[in-house]
Amino acid sequence: MVNERFLDYARNDKDVDLAIDSSDEMKSAYELAMERLAKDQPSVSLSDAQKKQLAEIDSTCKAKIAEREVFLKDQIVKAQTGEKFEEAEQLQRQLLTDVRRLNEDCEAKKEKLRASFAK
Repeated sequence: MVNERFLDYARNDKDVDLAIDSSDEMKSAYELAMERLAKDQPSVSLSDAQKKQLAEIDSTCKAKIAEREVFLKDQIVKAQTGEKFEEAEQLQRQLLTDVRRLNEDCEAKKEKLRASFAK
């Protein structure tokens, strides 16, 4: 049990930021952080239908990325086989750029959808 004199001091001192719950126990740093996070960004529970919509966006995104990877990796192999190493390197950079762009588009779509859920 926490010293009562200390608790009285903590309750009366406005400069001391101690977290003491109703049972007079101090909260852990984790509990404090989670409370602050909940105030700043309240968690939203999604329905099954909403989760399914987000999963569909993920699935579509993964399919587009896979399609692009298959196409460009085939082109890269052809360029390497033909000893066109600069072209192969350019295609690899293009693949990285395309995958990054597709992931960003996917995240933007999901954020837009999540925003519509909050309305």
